[in-house]
Amino acid sequence: MSLSRAFFVRAFLSLPDGLRERWMSRMQGYGADDVPAPTGAPRTPIRLLIGPANYAGQGWMWARAAERLTGVGAKNMEVRPAGLHFRADDVVPVAVAARSARWGRAQFAAVSSSFTHVIFESMRPMFGREFDGDVVAEIEALRSKGIRVASLAHGTDLRDPTRHREREALSPYAQAEFLRSAMPAYQRNRRAFDQIDGAAHVHYVSTPDLLRDFPEATWLPVVVDMDRWAVGAAPARDRLRVLHAPSSAAAKGTSSILPVLRELASRGTIDLDLPAGVLPQEMPARVGSADVVVDQFALGSYGVAACEAMAAGRIVVAHVAPDVRARAEAAAGMPLPIVEATPETLGGVLAGFARERSSALADALVDGPEFVRRLHDGTAAAAAMAPFLSTRPAIAGGDMGESWTTPK
Repeated sequence: MSLSRAFFVRAFLSLPDGLRERWMSRMQGYGADDVPAPTGAPRTPIRLLIGPANYAGQGWMWARAAERLTGVGAKNMEVRPAGLHFRADDVVPVAVAARSARWGRAQFAAVSSSFTHVIFESMRPMFGREFDGDVVAEIEALRSKGIRVASLAHGTDLRDPTRHREREALSPYAQAEFLRSAMPAYQRNRRAFDQIDGAAHVHYVSTPDLLRDFPEATWLPVVVDMDRWAVGAAPARDRLRVLHAPSSAAAKGTSSILPVLRELASRGTIDLDLPAGVLPQEMPARVGSADVVVDQFALGSYGVAACEAMAAGRIVVAHVAPDVRARAEAAAGMPLPIVEATPETLGGVLAGFARERSSALADALVDGPEFVRRLHDGTAAAAAMAPFLSTRPAIAGGDMGESWTTPK
């Protein structure tokens, strides 16, 4: 940024919020009417706030899971960019979070005086300009008010690129462009984690592979709405229908499997569905129309998309590293119903399902939903949060006139 531009930006941001919001809404990307009220706390003894990422709607789902615990009310807050929108309790436009000092001050005042627990997703700031985007400063400020704070990593925000390249043959971190985009966030977040007092802080990770890099963390399983994904049996058809809908083609290893999928489709072995731009609310129907969901072959783990497909009773094919599979199976008390494959074996696996479509789908319709019910319907997530939420803060927010009860 040139010196003249930097001076202009500083001068612009130093103007009073009201002046910028009234006169310069087009320049700053929002107007006075776009500034939301601060996040309101539930009227419960324990009041949890999760934010600000809400990737794949998980912030909202974890908040609902936490509310299964006695005495706990929860809200999630999302600083929302353009693009796909998931359900959230409280939405703040990116421009407001980035530029409105008024919103940042009000948000911190509301959260620090009314919530008792806060979980920071992906080490992203919750209070905009109030602490100049310094997450560690935000955490310490909340702690000074007696609020218990935890952090939650989703994936590339904490996964060690060097170690991942050593473990996974198709690691996306071996791609220069992916590494350039992921490394700054990893380094920034790692520094932030190292600055936080571990004895006074709880670290969560959303996928079990992250425990390799952060073994002192607690796995907070992702949560799937079982009713939403109960799409019933797959339609009867002559050919196996295969769906591959990656949220990130680079992270999922799409380029390594597309030739296999297209070759099978060209031979008439499968019908291939490669959707683009599908809205989240449309995905249950899209998954329901498939027989097989081909997930990822680069990360060695599984996440929300695989859980949704299992909940729908569809055959899920992916590469899951042995240690990740073992951890998931131990937690669920049953085998992980994700069929193991690599780009080299994928063709044979799908061809086998094409020959035995009915029996394979019958097994998936039973095993997938059962696995998700055991580990990803919110029960396990609530149990993971219970120890963090069971200690009542000494200062924050009072009890709003209600007695404290420990989680179930």
